Amino acid sequence: MSSSAYSLRAHAIESLTAIKRPDVPWRVVLRNTAAVVLPLAAGMATGHPQVGLGVAAGALDTMFSDQPGPYRQRLRQLLLASLAAGLAALVGFLIGGQLLPILLATAACGFFGGLLVVFGTDTARVGMTSMILLVITASTPTSLAHALGGAALIFAGGLLLMVFSLAAWPLQRYWPERMALANVYTGLAELARQPSHDEADVPALTEAMTTLQHTLLGRDRAHGRAMEAFGVLLELAERIRLELTAMSALHAAPAIHALFRGDAARVLATIAEALERGDSPEQADHALQTLRASEHALLDSGGDADGLAAHIHALAGQLAAAVRNADWAGSSGELRASAAETRLPTSLRSSSPWATLRASLTPRSVAFRHAVRMAVCLSAALWISRLLQLPHGYWLPMTAAIVLRPDFAATFNFGLLRVLGTVLGLVLTTVLLHITPDEPWAHLALMAVLCMAFRYLAGAHYGMAVAALTGTVVILLSFEGVNPGLAVSDRVLNTALGCGMALLAYVAWPTWERGRARAALAVMLDAYASYLQALAQPGQTAIHNDTRTAARTARTNAQASIDRMRTEPATPPELLALARALFANGNRLARTAMTLEATLDDLATLAEPAGISRFVEQAAGAVRTVAAALRERRPAAPLPDLRAMQRHLVATMQAGGDPAAAELLTRISDRLVDNINTLAHVTNRTRPDVPASA
Repeated sequence: MSSSAYSLRAHAIESLTAIKRPDVPWRVVLRNTAAVVLPLAAGMATGHPQVGLGVAAGALDTMFSDQPGPYRQRLRQLLLASLAAGLAALVGFLIGGQLLPILLATAACGFFGGLLVVFGTDTARVGMTSMILLVITASTPTSLAHALGGAALIFAGGLLLMVFSLAAWPLQRYWPERMALANVYTGLAELARQPSHDEADVPALTEAMTTLQHTLLGRDRAHGRAMEAFGVLLELAERIRLELTAMSALHAAPAIHALFRGDAARVLATIAEALERGDSPEQADHALQTLRASEHALLDSGGDADGLAAHIHALAGQLAAAVRNADWAGSSGELRASAAETRLPTSLRSSSPWATLRASLTPRSVAFRHAVRMAVCLSAALWISRLLQLPHGYWLPMTAAIVLRPDFAATFNFGLLRVLGTVLGLVLTTVLLHITPDEPWAHLALMAVLCMAFRYLAGAHYGMAVAALTGTVVILLSFEGVNPGLAVSDRVLNTALGCGMALLAYVAWPTWERGRARAALAVMLDAYASYLQALAQPGQTAIHNDTRTAARTARTNAQASIDRMRTEPATPPELLALARALFANGNRLARTAMTLEATLDDLATLAEPAGISRFVEQAAGAVRTVAAALRERRPAAPLPDLRAMQRHLVATMQAGGDPAAAELLTRISDRLVDNINTLAHVTNRTRPDVPASA
């Protein structure tokens, strides 16, 4: 898509052709499919197909709550999803035949379900599941006894899915934690294999490190000796990432740099392999001996390798500690002491759920607008389906609930792909049913294959996944006596109407990202300023870690804001260019700050530590000035003369008698001044009257 102007055609083509690599492990695909197919098979074998259908439907609707993470987190998430599905089904069964009560219930479910987006994707899925089950069960109202039985079966389907997801807990207690660590150490190995990086790119492992922190330190974390070692490995991963970033930024001694990074990459890769297998890191220990030999051979001759020596020695020590802890072998006292100081950074700790919800109950909130749109759209779709007496009309509000998202791009993409996927599913199901023997067990086997395809492809290409889902649902309904041909054609009609209503609901009361992009970028720059401010306080490791994590989170949010703004119509090209330039130069500033942190930690003594702190504090203040100008849509106020301060600092350090340290700080401080001055220039060159309507 052109970066200068929005094109609906280009957006549609991008949505249709963008295929991601599937990221769902086959064990998840198989266990989710088993939770859907096995109850139906048991019901058919025992002569109770309706019971099997109810349990299968519950498992199918809660399937996507089975997400990676600690086992405690999965237990909580799947139990919540099962309860929400069962309660929504009970309400639908009981009052589905009364138009006004069901419309009020649909509006309430749409509002509160939509509001759950403030708690993230996993919790938002629970709200969506509730909406889907409510409108589906409302199409078949029944008595209290039957309603309780049907809701119980749907709840049981969710519980069955939960049991399958947690089955390995007693046997592989720390498997999710090991996999999260292995993913980060594999990423560190890839980072080590690349001696140079584009400084405008996002610093490596931004999302993986945040995920790892939540996995190891979040409220659902496991406990035990292994977790203590994992906490140490997390801290070491942060330090290793800083050292690799700092070494790349120096552009010094290319031959020594490349050789040592190659050895480091082998150590990191073998640590990751040991974590994946849960084995002792013997190969990592052998690779570490090779690295130690290289360290001595490269540096023991007395040369400084153009400032690399301090970083090389620090990285070698961190890798040695990582190998020790990968075997969970360090002294238990040392591990417990380290773990006692390891907590989820303040910036990642969630506040009270009620406080979060109260803060979102304002028309300025993205979540509130989405909740209102969802309530109105869901109720209107249900009312229209009843008014027109559409066959299988519950697909209309169900589609609206699935397609309507908090942002335009996602709503458009899901709508387009759902319609095309449903049509493709019509053709696919017709062909497959034609060539499949007309036997219940053959249809069940075909449904299992389609269900696996749906679960596996959902994150790769939603349109393909919907095609598989269409076949899955049509075959599932055929066991209830619904003609497959009619079911597919009815689904196409209702899907098209539901997608149109969802897009219309968004356009009627939009929340355009261009109205929030400046604020997201300003928050990112403020987070960088806080990080620099923390670095001006030597020895405050906990503060350094917390502000670095906060900066990483703010950067992720700013990138998501730019991505959403890029796919919205009528985004001013000047605003998009400004956002991209600020984000790229912000990445350069982040890398410089990470290099500064690693350097300050690695150098044993520094001349003029007070002078360094004052300079970094002035730099932090200058970044805050740029952030305020960006937020208030005005030119930045005159900045302090950072270049003069930097020259004075360098001269003082060179007179201090440590030329290697002075050379390192000269390079880093020069880059820091360039980064900040460039951010100010980019902010000031943009017209202050660039529109940014909400």
